[in-house]
Amino acid sequence: MRELHEVFHSGELDAQVKFNKNRSWNDGSIEGLNQMFKEAIDDETAYFIEGQKFFFIATSSVSGECDCSFRGTEQDADGNLLQSVFIKDPKTLIFPDYSGNNIYNSLGNITVNPNIGILFIDFKSALRLRVNGGVKIITDKNIYKHMWPKSLRYIEVNVKQVYFNCHKRIKESVNL
Repeated sequence: MRELHEVFHSGELDAQVKFNKNRSWNDGSIEGLNQMFKEAIDDETAYFIEGQKFFFIATSSVSGECDCSFRGTEQDADGNLLQSVFIKDPKTLIFPDYSGNNIYNSLGNITVNPNIGILFIDFKSALRLRVNGGVKIITDKNIYKHMWPKSLRYIEVNVKQVYFNCHKRIKESVNL
């Protein structure tokens, strides 16, 4: 069983004490914490992830300058949406990198700080999932060409943390 400092960094722990006087993870609920914050993607979560049509990624430069980007997918020759993410195994997910605005915010950050946060939101079911991990850029366009023919490269994420997040305000924020 992981300890608090293995799940949260010092800033998160300090904020929990400072801003939440009523409850802290220091109250002996470490078992619940370990159940909530997984270190790998299970089958049910993989099904949820691979069913999403889009997601958001967060990256940061070495000095902490952040970027958040939308990631969607392309259509195949018949007009069907391609899969946006592929779960290679419980610790690895892959997604395509398509042409964009040629600024390379995310890729630039990844080259100097190989960490990523990913947010999946299913507005209809009001589910929100976060995946955090280490990342590398795969430049061989042929590896997953059968899945994403127009992709210029692929992003491989080594999963370190997976957790479903609070669903409050999702439905209230979006008129479906």
